[in-house]
Amino acid sequence: MFKLKENDIILFQGDSITDGNRGRSKDPNHIHGHGYQYILASEMYADNLDKHIEVINRGISGNKISDLYGRWQEDCILLKPTVLSILIGANDAHFNFENNAGTTSERYEKIYRLLLDEAIQENPDIFIVIMEPFFGISDNADYNECMSSHMREFASSAKKIAGEYNAVFVPLQDMFNEKSKITDMKNLLWDGVHPTTGGHQLIAKRWKECVKEKLNSR
Repeated sequence: MFKLKENDIILFQGDSITDGNRGRSKDPNHIHGHGYQYILASEMYADNLDKHIEVINRGISGNKISDLYGRWQEDCILLKPTVLSILIGANDAHFNFENNAGTTSERYEKIYRLLLDEAIQENPDIFIVIMEPFFGISDNADYNECMSSHMREFASSAKKIAGEYNAVFVPLQDMFNEKSKITDMKNLLWDGVHPTTGGHQLIAKRWKECVKEKLNSR
């Protein structure tokens, strides 16, 4: 059970994995999209009906970490989150393969720190969750090699930054690797990047396992 604070604002940020085809209107039936963030939002709302919480999804499909920084004032700072969860890295790796326009691990870390520094400057008590970027397998061997290499670097960077900022780190790659021993990885990440329904449920479960106790004890 999530035990949130009165008027908590929980913000999920990232790329298409978090976007989940979310609605762009105020229609509450579609505003969170589908995926791990919807699963977690559903439980948070149901567990805290008397707390006037708000769960916001601002993931945007195709975003790299630099895109997050470009819209950070509008899609984070002005929303005044008390809880911030970030999952980013897939497109930073993908565009390294597509046209060499992705992101180096050094730049990934630099921009990640800028994002967190600005969020903390606005709210020194903000509760931060950093989710590990992950990759499964596609039908393109060259793509697999490129993605896996960069995602390992980004995952290492994300974990390091989580430690520096006293954020909760949510490891995901090992979970998918372990589950792929009992089912095809494509049953979890259908194209190597985007989770299936079951994959999203596993992400939500891991997020809850890693975050809930610390979040509840604030």
